[in-house]
Amino acid sequence: MNQPTNQPTNQPTNQPTNQPTNQPTNSLKTAHNSDFFGEKLAKLRQILPEIFSEHALDLDKLKTLLGEHIASNERYGLNWAGKSVAYQALQRPTHNTLTPCPDESVDFDTTQNIFIESDNLEALKILQKSYAGKIKMIYIDPPYNTGNDFIYHDDFSQTQKDYEIAIGDRDINGQLLKSFKKNSKDNGHYHSNWLNMMLPRLHLAHTLLSDDGVIFISIDDNEQAQLKLLCDEIFGEENFISNISLKMKNVAGASGGGEDKKLKKNIEHLLIYTKNYQELTPFNPVFELIEIGNLVQMYKLENKSWKYTSVIVNYGEKKYIKSTTDGAGDEIKIFLRSGYKILSVTELAKLENISEVEVYKKYARNIFQTAMPQSSIRPRVMEALNGMVFDTDLFSIEYIPKSGRNKGVVYEQFYKGEKFRLFSWLSDVSEDIDGKLYKKEMQGTFWDLTSQMNNLSKEGEISFENGKKPIFLIKRLIEMMGDKNDLILDFFAGSATTAHAVMQLNAEDNGNRQFIMVQLPELTDEKSEAYKAGFKAISDISKERIRRAGAKIKAENPNKTLDTGFKVFKLTGSNFKAWQIDDDNAIAEQLEMYINPLKDNAKEIDIVYELLLKMGLKLTATIEFKDGVYWLTCENKSYAIVLNSLSQDGFNTIIAKKPAKTVVLDKAFLNDSEKSNVILQFKDANLNFESI
Repeated sequence: MNQPTNQPTNQPTNQPTNQPTNQPTNSLKTAHNSDFFGEKLAKLRQILPEIFSEHALDLDKLKTLLGEHIASNERYGLNWAGKSVAYQALQRPTHNTLTPCPDESVDFDTTQNIFIESDNLEALKILQKSYAGKIKMIYIDPPYNTGNDFIYHDDFSQTQKDYEIAIGDRDINGQLLKSFKKNSKDNGHYHSNWLNMMLPRLHLAHTLLSDDGVIFISIDDNEQAQLKLLCDEIFGEENFISNISLKMKNVAGASGGGEDKKLKKNIEHLLIYTKNYQELTPFNPVFELIEIGNLVQMYKLENKSWKYTSVIVNYGEKKYIKSTTDGAGDEIKIFLRSGYKILSVTELAKLENISEVEVYKKYARNIFQTAMPQSSIRPRVMEALNGMVFDTDLFSIEYIPKSGRNKGVVYEQFYKGEKFRLFSWLSDVSEDIDGKLYKKEMQGTFWDLTSQMNNLSKEGEISFENGKKPIFLIKRLIEMMGDKNDLILDFFAGSATTAHAVMQLNAEDNGNRQFIMVQLPELTDEKSEAYKAGFKAISDISKERIRRAGAKIKAENPNKTLDTGFKVFKLTGSNFKAWQIDDDNAIAEQLEMYINPLKDNAKEIDIVYELLLKMGLKLTATIEFKDGVYWLTCENKSYAIVLNSLSQDGFNTIIAKKPAKTVVLDKAFLNDSEKSNVILQFKDANLNFESI
């Protein structure tokens, strides 16, 4: 990125006194998230214009229109103390912004990954304009509200200084204040406080999701019931996908039980919702991999019947008999197989003097069981051969399936015996990994993660004592999504397991997924190992884990081009002065202030990023400073920002390049006449222009 990064824009200048002033009504000067429901109302107006009166929603007209479809006073729903306050927190605009921190980043100029150190409610509001409808997957692991958790205290009437105190600095009396507070079960509003925290964040998350996007939320029994109802309200009950039970530990290591009247707790939950069920692409299936040798031994010990015990060592001579057709009228060729040879796994092991495990490895693609499937193909083949006599009982067919994993290619099936039992191949339900054969067991809504929890403390090579989740879990969720170019958000980042999982999976399957992590700089416990290791805040742990994990992944894949970097941004106050009048005498002072709306010592690059966000551009937009103009490129479109005085030739250059939008600070103009002239030039060129 070629531009001055620390240059203040407010240095004294000799500009004329008739420099144009700016009123605080400019669109880019408004706060982030200033009208959360504005777009929703606009869409409603397009559908039902008759329920609006003088640009405002008329509830009486809406009730008249809907008639009997209006819910009665007795209705099903989730209510709690402070719900209206939570909606006020959602609608309250933020006047803060995100400031780049290249020194804490890795590959700042080129990476497409983002780490935001901020209260997540503020961050989600700031991201709305740039990322609404663009996030494919969200995973969050919020506080479980066990009675020992800290939950966020959403009081944003604070000044920026108050905010900085709240995230960890001590006050003048040495007392530590936080923007999160312990939510004890003795608190009369125990559940309400937690719901008040979650409601605005989930609403904002819903807006960020793409129409086919999915959110995964980890939770335990303390708030699972409340969270399910809250998500039904925000995402819609029709967009609920699943509630997966996660076995996190064995009963022997679980809490509860004994003298307690409750059963031991070893299960957590994973709620899954989509934004629009009709737009959702089906998930990739989830499998548990079990090493074949271990699986066969387990079946024997449990006296279970293991079906994959036959090996076809010679397919025999293939001879065409006749053809039939499938339901669509397409050809199915039928062949007989003479001189074939089939042995059991045990027989083959003895014959070759090897173990059965070695047979499974050596002959994996030849091992099968027979089945009687419900299929339209099998009876057609049987009918075609009815009455014919053969000297073999093994047949094969070839056809081109219209659907499924073999769609569009010639597919071969084998049938054996009078009842035409279909060969079901072990290779179709197994996978070879590093020379070992694993059986793929389809998973439903119960996942056993106990084996993934053993070395959890070592993952990421960094200690984190606040409910670390295994990389295995997050990778599985990402793999379910299917697309290797997804943008993935985690706004309760913790130790940044999600970021680690994204980078690791990209290395494994050559994906190009990107992540956005958000983590509050919550102080670590002074007695914790993390604190002793020099990590004063959880966000420090998050960033360091991404650095270490990225470096390790890159070292393990020297021949791959991988994005293991991340841009760091921190929540700060706006670079623009706030329009705030406490009394009539302040009006003149405020108008004088708006001769130059920038705060003292505001850095140019910080202003550019604040404007970038207000323009609805991504934080990964490329920025180049050339001839007094900041050129931004985002999603194949160019944008221009001018912060200081620019010649007429400079404006002509901008017009010639035809950017999607140009933003100019008023102080860049010598006077109102020059400003008016430039505005007319851009209007004549049919180019989007805005001054501040």
